[in-house]
Amino acid sequence: METFFKAGERGSSVGQEVRAGLTTFLAMAYIIAVNPSLLTAAGIPATAAVTSTCLGAGVMTILMGLIANRPLACASGMGVNAVFAYTLAGIAGGDWHAASAVIFIEGVAILILVLCGLREAIMDAIPVSLRHAISVGLGLFIAMIGLADAGIIVADESTMVALGDVFSPTFLVGLISIVVTIVLYAMNVKGSLLLGIVIAVVAGIPLGVTQMPAGIVSGLDFATFGAPFQADEAGIMGIAKVVTNPTLLVFAFSLMMSDFFDTMGTAMAVAKQGEFLESDGRVKDIKPILIVDSAAAAVGGLVGASSITTFVESASGAADGGRTGLSSVVAGVLFIVAAFFSPLISIVSSAATCGALVFVGYLMMSEVTEIDWSDLLEGLPAFLIVAGVPLTYSISNGIGFGFIAYVVVAAVTGQLKKVKPLMWIAALAFLVYFLVV
Repeated sequence: METFFKAGERGSSVGQEVRAGLTTFLAMAYIIAVNPSLLTAAGIPATAAVTSTCLGAGVMTILMGLIANRPLACASGMGVNAVFAYTLAGIAGGDWHAASAVIFIEGVAILILVLCGLREAIMDAIPVSLRHAISVGLGLFIAMIGLADAGIIVADESTMVALGDVFSPTFLVGLISIVVTIVLYAMNVKGSLLLGIVIAVVAGIPLGVTQMPAGIVSGLDFATFGAPFQADEAGIMGIAKVVTNPTLLVFAFSLMMSDFFDTMGTAMAVAKQGEFLESDGRVKDIKPILIVDSAAAAVGGLVGASSITTFVESASGAADGGRTGLSSVVAGVLFIVAAFFSPLISIVSSAATCGALVFVGYLMMSEVTEIDWSDLLEGLPAFLIVAGVPLTYSISNGIGFGFIAYVVVAAVTGQLKKVKPLMWIAALAFLVYFLVV
């Protein structure tokens, strides 16, 4: 084990790596409850969503540890799962098989690009400010979903949105999850997001929000496995719907770009904590990391778990001493074990996950300081993304606003040279999307 993972060589030990793996798992285990709660909105059975979420995360995290040998963990990405549930499935006529096919196609595409060495070209295509804006917009969107699921914000005819009923049981459970999560995080408690969910679930029992489980342990539900190649009632496979639908293909392209840059940012954040970030800002051994991450996206679509990607919460394990892939293997095994307790996990109400969603939104908002708001070309398109995503309740709409605006502002300010070819293609694709949809 020492020879393979090189823990001693990197100033670590087996015990330290095991502890770091547990820390990483606790930091990101909220996805076990949050992801199924979102996927069920697309029509995926709850037990199947838990199985695909846990096994997808477990297998790809273990592979990350074995292949890249870095303390990085993978799971269904926040933001993309919201696109999957609230946008892709809707465009596909409520067919989550087709939504899974979009994820599968974008994963395969990005894997091909990484293997072909086109990383630098793709990185240069989207301006840095827009990459940060996408994360900020997704943060607001995720927080909005959490607040709406708990009934803390509700639709209103006169004001569009309003405060919900403060005496509603779901409101109270959502509020409890937010307060507990903040308090625990402020006290530096490991796994504060997960504990916030657990405490909210318990608080929901006397309030009638949490329903008692039918059991504790159950078998696995593989109903979503092979989703892109499963047929609907008309006998049409999900992947066939995607390749014949230009709108869904545009989504595959935009998700591919988002997945790629999210991974680059995450790798840098974890590398800094794990001491494998070089002085020039490059991540050591980045290619195997990108290969596993890209394959993970395709696997996520294949098993119906939304896009599986590298989690920035991995930085918590790296900060706790993780230096090798052994910590990833530990975290991955814990995810697989969790798959056998779906009855317990399925009792988690969407209101109980409110705190985790709101807090993740807060964490993603930190990138707003990286945008140069004094520069019209950088600031205005970024603002349209940040505002467009939550206000249109569509991540794709917000990204489209920003991409098109960037090209327009570049044209009127005489800075067209800054627009890369792939950026032109993306902007034109979104323009077609808005005109067609």
